[in-house]
Amino acid sequence: QVQLVESGGGLVQAGGSLRLSCAASGRTVSGYAMGWFRQAPGKEREFVAASATNTIYADSVKGRFTISRDNNKNMVYLQMNSLKPEDTGVYYCAVRTAAWALPSSALYGYWGQGTQVTVSS
Repeated sequence: QVQLVESGGGLVQAGGSLRLSCAASGRTVSGYAMGWFRQAPGKEREFVAASATNTIYADSVKGRFTISRDNNKNMVYLQMNSLKPEDTGVYYCAVRTAAWALPSSALYGYWGQGTQVTVSS
């Protein structure tokens, strides 16, 4: 089992930055894909970024968001710059027990509770 806890969300003005953190416990996740997803009110959960042997981003965040991880600490981060109101949502950390990152949420078996990000215009 893997437990995930996100932190770092909050309220920020458009153009600002936030850094999300996700702490994994229960087992080491260094060999697994770790990803970030988000869900806006009234919308389906969507892929944001993921890191494993490969690193992938949604087109909507490329050049603005950066995913990184510290395998020694069992942590994954999401640095979000140039935030836009459309980035508002609950951000979830997830783990896929495979060494290749893919954007489908159905492939991730472990999820955190989420952290709220609100970007005001």
